[in-house]
Amino acid sequence: MSYRVIEVCANSVESAAKAQEGGADRVELCAGIPEGGTTPSYGEIMVAARLLKTTRLHVIIRPRGGDFLYSPHEVEIMKYDINMARYLGVKGIVIGCLTADGNVDVNMIKQELLPFAGGMTKTFHRAFDVCRDPFEALEQIIDMGFDRILTSGQAATAEEGIPLIRQLVERAAGRIIIMPGCGVNASNIGKIAAETGATEFHLSARSKVESGMQYRNPRVSMGGTVHIDEYSRLVTDPAKVREVLG
Repeated sequence: MSYRVIEVCANSVESAAKAQEGGADRVELCAGIPEGGTTPSYGEIMVAARLLKTTRLHVIIRPRGGDFLYSPHEVEIMKYDINMARYLGVKGIVIGCLTADGNVDVNMIKQELLPFAGGMTKTFHRAFDVCRDPFEALEQIIDMGFDRILTSGQAATAEEGIPLIRQLVERAAGRIIIMPGCGVNASNIGKIAAETGATEFHLSARSKVESGMQYRNPRVSMGGTVHIDEYSRLVTDPAKVREVLG
């Protein structure tokens, strides 16, 4: 089996450390995972940067969930967050912005955001999966100097998106890395790799961890009308990372 670059989507400092323990090449640190990932806090980025010694740290720059059409205030937030990430020693940023008609917002990204990135590597995130024309977007993202595109192939999962991912890898022709993500795991990574030609993969590799709380009040939800299991959490599992690495 040829060597694969594995990026773990870490939902916490704990997950980032577990990803490193499992041998992950890179971590994408995110908050707000149920929303598809939002920018983590200053403190979380700082502690992760301090803990990760053998695994590269990338950080998502996304001020909120929802669509990828951003207001001037949100663009300003992203500038400060990119600057913060660079200051804290983050190796790469993960960004993506679209126009109202579903195109990559080249002017805004190029003029407003990338000047703050300095020498950090740049990944265009899954805003790519909801853009109007993936092949036009591919060329625009390459022209802006991005290092990779994270994509499920504009499908619900990367496995379902294999046909488009394969086309993107072929059209990229080594000019940019196409990194499949969403639903990638040990059971399907071989198939995705073989059928697309991709060599970098993005996955969560999480397992459920029970809360240490002995006293619990099930009548109260911190989300109000939104009910989730508040006495367990999902954390990256080093064994699952190692299984994917093979």
